[in-house]
Amino acid sequence: MSKTALPLSEVYRLLEPGPVVLLTTLWEGRSNVMTMSWHSMMEFEPPLVGCVISDRNHSFGLLRMSNECAINIPTVQMADKVVACGNSSGANLDKFVAFHLTPEPARQISAPLIAECYASLECRVADTGMVERYCLFVLEVIAAWIDPAVRNPQTIHHLGRGKFMVAGETITLQSNMP
Repeated sequence: MSKTALPLSEVYRLLEPGPVVLLTTLWEGRSNVMTMSWHSMMEFEPPLVGCVISDRNHSFGLLRMSNECAINIPTVQMADKVVACGNSSGANLDKFVAFHLTPEPARQISAPLIAECYASLECRVADTGMVERYCLFVLEVIAAWIDPAVRNPQTIHHLGRGKFMVAGETITLQSNMP
């Protein structure tokens, strides 16, 4: 075999499931923005998303208390703001103000949406059965919004250690299976 060993602590770099997102929460009048890349679709209908949020993260407590959040999907044009949100704590900083993000009211939840993101998903916590052990929240998407002017969104994907990949071209493949 010509492959070399990869330290197990770096396996996550190979399996990052999707674009880096900005998760917004609101509790007792205080909103927060958290950068997150550990998420995965779990079901089509109703749409369920599994999200790992460290219990050391400010958003963990806000989500536990409010049971709702928004998943906002930025494009590469927002990369600096996404990284800045991820490198700071909302416990002592209003990230909307600090990073010039525009909160927009959601229709079905209290947490704000982010105007600069090309898509936003309003979510309610559907299952907390794995939160205690794995910090894994299962969220149900109850409303979804997308900017129709953004035709081919270039999302960013975390590769670890400050490295990101920008989503490439879209291709269509046809199955030859009967």
